[in-house]
Amino acid sequence: MQHPVSSSTQCSGSRQASKRLPLLALLGAIGFGALSPAQAQEGNPSPTAGSSYSQDANRRADQAKYAPIEYANASKPGPKLIVLPGEIKASNASFTQKVTPTNIADFAEIELTRANFVVLERSDLGPLLREVELAYQMGDPQQSARLFQKGKLSATKWLLKFDVLKAEPVASSGGGISGGTAARLLSIFGRTQAAHAGAVVADSVRTDEQVQVWLVGLRYKILDANTSEQVANGYIEDKLETGRTSTSVAGISSNAAGGLGLDSLVQRLVQRSVAEIDARYK
Repeated sequence: MQHPVSSSTQCSGSRQASKRLPLLALLGAIGFGALSPAQAQEGNPSPTAGSSYSQDANRRADQAKYAPIEYANASKPGPKLIVLPGEIKASNASFTQKVTPTNIADFAEIELTRANFVVLERSDLGPLLREVELAYQMGDPQQSARLFQKGKLSATKWLLKFDVLKAEPVASSGGGISGGTAARLLSIFGRTQAAHAGAVVADSVRTDEQVQVWLVGLRYKILDANTSEQVANGYIEDKLETGRTSTSVAGISSNAAGGLGLDSLVQRLVQRSVAEIDARYK
């Protein structure tokens, strides 16, 4: 037998439910709970997706994404060539941890292929390519030329090398504000509650901004595969700025950091080098 529910019990339950609704709305407003419809639609699991901070960070990231360029003579086929891993003659540890000669050669192969050069795959050449590299490093290009008379290398026209000659932070700047001094002055000259409140707020003020500028220079060399003579060379240099800023006032803080990565800058230098090779020497 079912017992009827008293009206007082129903009222109590409805009051508890009405109390929960504002709490759920508040949790949803500050980011707890389910994803927003826009997040669910995009399939983005980030709890910050769509916020102003997310938009700012994504805008900075978009500026560093790979951006293909159009090569002037891409419709004209280029000669068969091999990209040899170059040298990084800069000794800055921050740079060498992020960029390697193999990275640069890989970037170059991608861009040369897009410019319609016939690029031989280094991994397919195996020990023979290592003999070629060794011959050039030991200063014996004649031996390298003899190696290029063999097999699939016989039709190769060019060897390309990309070397980093310069990679160093050349300038930095920064500064900030601390509200401690202003807070002490307010405490000395002001005895009212308003002055005390102002001193508390002033003491909480902290700002900081730091900027660093790198200079990176890339040289390319084109060598004749059969005679070992240098066909052409070029040098391209560019700068890179990285920075961060932070602000905190009365418990409210914000910060931002970003800039083009060192490997992204090298990739863009490779693009400019290939554009020059495509325009001048194809």
